[in-house]
Amino acid sequence: MRLSFLEPLYKQPGPFASVYLDTSRDPAIEDPDAAVQLRWRRLRDALMSEGADGDSVTAVAATVGSDADVPGTHGQAVFTAHGHLALLGELPAPPARDTAHFGTLPDTMPLIVQRAPGIPYLAVHVHYGGRHSTDATGTVRIEAEVGTWPLTKVTPGHRLDEEIPVGDWTRTAGEVGRELEGHARRIDVETVVVAGDVWARGILIHRLSAALRGRVTTVERVGESEPGRALLEQRLESLFTGRMAAHDRALLDAFLAERARDWAFAEGLAPAVSALQRGRVKALFLNDHPESPFRLWVGPEPGQLALTEEELSSYGIREVSEERADTALARALVGTRAELVVVPEQELWLSEGVGVLLRYADPASGE
Repeated sequence: MRLSFLEPLYKQPGPFASVYLDTSRDPAIEDPDAAVQLRWRRLRDALMSEGADGDSVTAVAATVGSDADVPGTHGQAVFTAHGHLALLGELPAPPARDTAHFGTLPDTMPLIVQRAPGIPYLAVHVHYGGRHSTDATGTVRIEAEVGTWPLTKVTPGHRLDEEIPVGDWTRTAGEVGRELEGHARRIDVETVVVAGDVWARGILIHRLSAALRGRVTTVERVGESEPGRALLEQRLESLFTGRMAAHDRALLDAFLAERARDWAFAEGLAPAVSALQRGRVKALFLNDHPESPFRLWVGPEPGQLALTEEELSSYGIREVSEERADTALARALVGTRAELVVVPEQELWLSEGVGVLLRYADPASGE
């Protein structure tokens, strides 16, 4: 996963207030907005107890709950600094628990993990209920959306919605197919999910290019999509749960190959930190453990991280602070433009939950 979306955040000076809040509006509650604000007030007290400045807390208060137009379950990740909103991230699912933190670095790892697996896709729903003949009356309706799963659940991608007379469908399906391919090409979709009437969707699928047609998965028994949510959301959920994006899978395969030949890889927190210090990490692999006790010491720059305060001091770095390890790793990855791959522990157990694929091997050190 590329983390370029976080670059604007790290270009701003800290300290940062980082808030993760369930902002779902439960229709069973009489006043769901008041419930959101009540949850926020608990987090506000936590921020103040950690020494957050009043202006940054006020900036959070002005932002939380601003997603009232997003239906269904979801959450917000809000980052402020010096009284200004630094970054707002909509969460595809509520956080496991509401949290607030004030510190030198923003607490971005929960936001990153929520955006995984980051699968680029094209969803198409072909609506038709008439006779399977081009001399029938009525229309074929095409709904299509390109997006990245699961982010599209709360941040809709480009949407297409057209109605075409049945008599024109065999001809127009080719034009629709070319339009869909243009959108698919822009985000390099890896999966095309198609639902709807078997006859009408079959005509469309056979008008797609061979390359895109080879990525098609058809799904059955889908209802109407909820306005404001991802098209075919339930089917996408079942297809993508537990799956890695193809790009991340390729990086993991490369890591495993390098580990097998004991070459351009490292595993464990200390070797990963050493590689990040030298800007040698191409991708970092993480078993996500929010409860992890590991801590790191950091300086003002992304590559300034170490296991001990003394190590940073030996480099002449005077402004240092101790942070959660995942918080420090996230900043180092963004600053060195390395990628992150979240790997389920049941698929690959990593020593101390961390492994790295190196940009190059160092013959002198054997890495």
